[in-house]
Amino acid sequence: MARSISNFSRKMKARRTTILILMNVVLFFAVSANDAAGQKRFSRTYPATKNVRLQLLNRSGTIEVQGWDRQEISISAYLEAPAANVVPQSLSGTIVMDLVKENQGRNVGNVNFQIRVPRASVVDIETRIGNLSVTNINGGLVRAIITTEGDITLTNISAIAVDAQNGIGDIFFDGELRTGGQYRFTSMKGSINLRIPFESSFKLVATAPSTRNIDLGPFRGTNMRFFSDGRRVAGQAGEGASTLTVTNQRGAISFIRR
Repeated sequence: MARSISNFSRKMKARRTTILILMNVVLFFAVSANDAAGQKRFSRTYPATKNVRLQLLNRSGTIEVQGWDRQEISISAYLEAPAANVVPQSLSGTIVMDLVKENQGRNVGNVNFQIRVPRASVVDIETRIGNLSVTNINGGLVRAIITTEGDITLTNISAIAVDAQNGIGDIFFDGELRTGGQYRFTSMKGSINLRIPFESSFKLVATAPSTRNIDLGPFRGTNMRFFSDGRRVAGQAGEGASTLTVTNQRGAISFIRR
């Protein structure tokens, strides 16, 4: 009798073990299926004209734009669930993607972009939430706007005009200021760090009304003057060949030698 009970107990334990294994297998495949369905990939390549322009308006997600030596535009996007509609349009040399318009009234997940464009391209990108980065661009314009929160990183930029704005987040610019160029950096809260060559020539207006934290770094002691108890700096470096405007409402402004 005791042996029968023992055998029955072993069989029940073995059955429970088998059931647990099967449940784990089912759970594994269910999670894998959800992961696969939770993120979709969009990929497309376009031939580039001589004066190519990328215009992208995103709702949320990261955007990485990198210049390369190919005469084509490569767009990859990773769409988190619920997946947004991505409908690029090629209009007379301009690649336009307006995810706000295409997904109006819909609840969609983040869309994370990785984009490659010719180095001489005009780059115009904007999102509500998410980090933006642009690298290796020497065209006419780099415009990077975050309306609420996210960091902006602009590296190895030599464009004739740069406009970087965010609400909450850091802005980092590493590049050159070209003769006749217009450069504007604006943040509500975060750090603005500008890494430019010491021989740069520009007229500067830098304002930090709340913190008075403006560090001129290598340009300290040049033809720059502080106003309003340190809230503003105005002056000129070199011949003042370009215009540089920096405003940080509740953060610091720093210049770094490149």
